[in-house]
Amino acid sequence: MATKGNTSVNKGIPLIKDAFVIIIKTEWNASIINKLEAGVKKILKANNVGCKTLTVPGAFEIPFTVKNHYTYTPILPDAYITLGTVIRGDTPHFDYVCKAVTDGVVQLNLSLDVPVIFGVLTVDNEEQAMERIGGKHGHKGEESAITAIKMIALNRKLKK
Repeated sequence: MATKGNTSVNKGIPLIKDAFVIIIKTEWNASIINKLEAGVKKILKANNVGCKTLTVPGAFEIPFTVKNHYTYTPILPDAYITLGTVIRGDTPHFDYVCKAVTDGVVQLNLSLDVPVIFGVLTVDNEEQAMERIGGKHGHKGEESAITAIKMIALNRKLKK
């Protein structure tokens, strides 16, 4: 069962300079995704981190887009934040999409030199998604942005 989130996630947000994040968000479930994105942008702005958003059709396309952006962009971001919402239906499609996007983000984290933050909600219904965009389970968009900032700082420290 999900909790209100990591209670220490908001503690000790490091100060970072000249950071830039690419947000990859899905078109599916736009009302939920837009609230996730708003939470990400709120935290990034409060911490002087720039960002740009790229939109993909669905969660399955997230890893492809991160990989190709990383491969072909002339200036690399300091992190990627992936945002999507996969809601369980009556078929196994949910399981396949969730596994594919999760495995894809794991592989990206193992192969790229910048962190890829998993901000994809995998929920049974829309009510559970709403609980994760400012409801009783916190705001997963804000948590994703905080995680990105912490990982940027850690990655910079590790590269020294």
